[in-house]
Amino acid sequence: MEKYPELIPNFLKFVKINTRSDPDSTTVPSSPRETVFLDQLKDILTDLGLLDVHSNEKTAYVFATLPANTEKKVPVVGFISHVDTADFNSENVNPQIVKNYDGKSVIKLDKAGQYTLDPKVFPNLKNYQGDTLITTDGQTLLGSDDKSGVAEIISALKYLIYHPEIKHGTLKVGFGPDEEIGTGANHFYVKDFGADFAYTVDGGPLGDLNYETFNAAAAKVDIKGTDVHPSDAKGIMVNAIQVAMDFHSQLPDFERPENTSDRQGFFHIDSFKGTVDHATTSYIIRDHDRDRFEDKKRLFKGIAAEMNKKFGQKRISIDMYDQYYNMGEIVMKNPSVVEIAETAMQNLNIKPHVFAVRGGTDGSKISFLGLPTPNLFAGGENMHGRFEFVSEQTMQKACDVIIEIAKLYQEK
Repeated sequence: MEKYPELIPNFLKFVKINTRSDPDSTTVPSSPRETVFLDQLKDILTDLGLLDVHSNEKTAYVFATLPANTEKKVPVVGFISHVDTADFNSENVNPQIVKNYDGKSVIKLDKAGQYTLDPKVFPNLKNYQGDTLITTDGQTLLGSDDKSGVAEIISALKYLIYHPEIKHGTLKVGFGPDEEIGTGANHFYVKDFGADFAYTVDGGPLGDLNYETFNAAAAKVDIKGTDVHPSDAKGIMVNAIQVAMDFHSQLPDFERPENTSDRQGFFHIDSFKGTVDHATTSYIIRDHDRDRFEDKKRLFKGIAAEMNKKFGQKRISIDMYDQYYNMGEIVMKNPSVVEIAETAMQNLNIKPHVFAVRGGTDGSKISFLGLPTPNLFAGGENMHGRFEFVSEQTMQKACDVIIEIAKLYQEK
């Protein structure tokens, strides 16, 4: 008998539901389809027998409680996942099952073979010899980020309910929207959640454990040009497109995403729209070190100020705001929350892979709200696109880790 018989059926059902968030929306959540799915999860948690299952009317976050089955005083531990998927086609997701993958074959995603998972292109496939893989059909993303985490949390809690011999303290579960657009955790109410420590189950391959993220800012650059006929342009025309290019050229070439790795930060231009009269660009600015992060923001604004000075007027306007900070600043004040996760993996013969995320998680913001929240692996690979896949065996091990963490807090 399978240990988690509903894990994969739930996951396959979840990923077929379109819950893509909307970065252009001003509502919370950003899309009503997220609320619909969160309401379905609320029903699942209620049917499972969890207590205090409720959603926040303003944010759609769903919280629930599995009561302690020990009289020992144990910290309250939470497990959190997000329900939205990334900015890629999420309609009509049609998962494919590849059983007993040999670790070397090319996996054809669509019937025509236009899109494939080839170990020569994706060497991570070689890590999954003998596993059952769940892939896309080449037309959509899969949604393992983070419906793997949702399914894993539900399965782990169900196992604990049906195995009361496993002693644990009070456990909390939280499912929320809009992680992919960076706004969901702005509305996470730590007091209502009621945990002392928490983990997002939102990471990648087996063993991933993250407690450091980027510090992150977003910036929009607005440029006013002066558009006249090219024949009369000398000394009059200010081409907003050219100004945008000149601005960008003053950012360090080596500090671009394609030229950086590990703890190296970057400036990343992710949109450019313009005419001679008017141009706009948007950037994200990242660094793990807070001082270097602040230096990057000063450099960015300083370039605009210097160019405006030469123009003799304000042609370049910067709208910059911080998105999240390196949660390591908070988590490392409570190192046991990471140590327990490492021990849980080691107890299960999983080698912890602890590294600084080149990105962020909901835990980045939740940690700064006062709840230390490192990130556990959920299993997804090649996330946010048509080449996404996840291993059934890795998902099962994620469930094992959740249960082991609950046990370890009780045994401390």
